[in-house]
Amino acid sequence: MIRTATFRSHRVAFPLPWREVRKNWVAYLFISPFYLLFAVFGLFPILFSFYLSFTSWPGHGPIVFRGLKNYIELFQAKLFWTSLSNTVIIWVGAHIPMLLIALILAFILNSGLVRFQHFFKTLFFTPMVTSTVAVAFVFMTLYGERFGLINYVLQTTGLPTIDWWGGTGFWIKPAIIILFIWRWTGWNMVIYLAGLQGIDAELYDAAKVDGATYAQIFRYIALPLLKPVILFSLVLSFVGGITIFDEPYLLTWMRTLGGTNYAGLTLSYYLYNEGFTRGHLGYASALAYVICAIILILSVVNMKFFGKSSDAS
Repeated sequence: MIRTATFRSHRVAFPLPWREVRKNWVAYLFISPFYLLFAVFGLFPILFSFYLSFTSWPGHGPIVFRGLKNYIELFQAKLFWTSLSNTVIIWVGAHIPMLLIALILAFILNSGLVRFQHFFKTLFFTPMVTSTVAVAFVFMTLYGERFGLINYVLQTTGLPTIDWWGGTGFWIKPAIIILFIWRWTGWNMVIYLAGLQGIDAELYDAAKVDGATYAQIFRYIALPLLKPVILFSLVLSFVGGITIFDEPYLLTWMRTLGGTNYAGLTLSYYLYNEGFTRGHLGYASALAYVICAIILILSVVNMKFFGKSSDAS
């Protein structure tokens, strides 16, 4: 509500928020728990972590101000660049096939090419709601060097077995990628399926009348109209890929940090180890803000690129 107030000879219109608060204090009282909880558990940790990124603090005792030394040491640390490289490789290796498979599955389920659609939707989405710890232990059994199911199948077919955790550590990343694809494909499929169901079915019918195949319908109708949804899923994949922690940690926690040659060490795993294992909370806070900056830059570039592509189409 806009009220007017007189200052000398001029009448100036401006809002009086505190009067409105006092007038509607009951409504503000009911919504205040959210703001209080957000301030305590959301805003304060963000601001305090930003302050800690310029300090040295093990979690107890005095806080020592260090300025930019945490950031300088971070960019000079070999493990930071190793974890960044591992994160990028895992993200590319997992998300590109995962998003493509999810898009194809969503189109098949939406097109009516298969029966029992609800069954398949539930089947593909089940890994998403399954306990990550339980899934990790199942996959650790599959990846077993001597008694794992995968190596058993390879051995019975005369193929060489795979040393998932030893050697140079080459197979650690594929192990994480396979688990990640299996767990998150259904989630992205549901997102794409919701976008496909928002497309007018008459467009598909008209294309079929004109003799278009399902591949042509997918290429020339579904994909262009799904660009906003694809943009949304890509932004989520950037965030999920850069912050991946559960899968590499649970698969390699019984071994050295990230496995052989740190092959499974990701940025979030590195942050967890520095902050909660070694007690370098200031250094870990600096790393957290570097990760946030990476996510922000990638998201902006992604939105700019796909936004222009969407406008051009």
